[in-house]
Amino acid sequence: MEKRSILHMLDPMPNNSPFDINMAMDAGFDVLMPYSNVKLDSVYRLTQDAIFSRGPAGVKRTGIFIGGRDLALAMDMLTTCQQAMVPPFEISVFADPSGAFTTAAALVACVEKELKTKHGKELKDCNALVFGGTGPVGIATGVIASLAGADTSLVDHLSVDTAQDVADAYNRRFSCTLKAAVASNDAEKAALIANADIIFCAAKAGIQVLSTAVLKEATQLKVAGDVNAVPPLGIEGIKRNDLGVPLIHAVNAAGAVGVGALAVGNVKYQLQHEMLKLMLETDKPLYLDFRQAFDKARELV
Repeated sequence: MEKRSILHMLDPMPNNSPFDINMAMDAGFDVLMPYSNVKLDSVYRLTQDAIFSRGPAGVKRTGIFIGGRDLALAMDMLTTCQQAMVPPFEISVFADPSGAFTTAAALVACVEKELKTKHGKELKDCNALVFGGTGPVGIATGVIASLAGADTSLVDHLSVDTAQDVADAYNRRFSCTLKAAVASNDAEKAALIANADIIFCAAKAGIQVLSTAVLKEATQLKVAGDVNAVPPLGIEGIKRNDLGVPLIHAVNAAGAVGVGALAVGNVKYQLQHEMLKLMLETDKPLYLDFRQAFDKARELV
């Protein structure tokens, strides 16, 4: 009798994400085991409890999902899981804290496709700004875009020092080349976007980051992507379902197009589903983070 599939869901937060639980069930896992308030120093033991209890055959039906909100902690937890494996007792592990890895991968992949289709450009040819750049999705977006070759700046709405600290930390961790910027008012935003080819908006839901007045200052903008689906949307003029629709408020940027939150969300949903399914279908253990998520997102778009 084939063993039932089990996904152990490790989360350092007080509650596991209902979104992630729903996604894991829909991907085909038979049993979900959520763990909350998980500390890094508990991950090694939990991993070995999971692998040794099923035998080499059973571990092929077992996986670990890492949630939370802290990207660096999630990556440390993934590394600890990998270190705890004792071949042939190995299982797949997928880190997607706060959904940031799959959301960011979907956002960058959608923007990249529109950039190629509408402008014949690659990410490596472009200057990119990430508004909301010090939050989980913003950081992941910035790291992915930077590793793909874009000259990328994380934009904080209060402090350039905060943005610089985040950029430095993730540059050290992933060997990317993130820069830092601050935009606390429309004048600072306008000055920044004047030289931007790409704008990623990953700010908090329900906050308009770029208004019509600011967008008029964009002269070389090619693609803007917004993950905020809660009114007011992050970038004025981009509708939720837009995918390569002309950005009418960027009147001085010829051919600028927008990508809306639901267009990104559709790819994010498919992406997370596919990543979870990979854990059930693989013949060898997989260790999945934003890098594998971006590769898969490129396939999906």
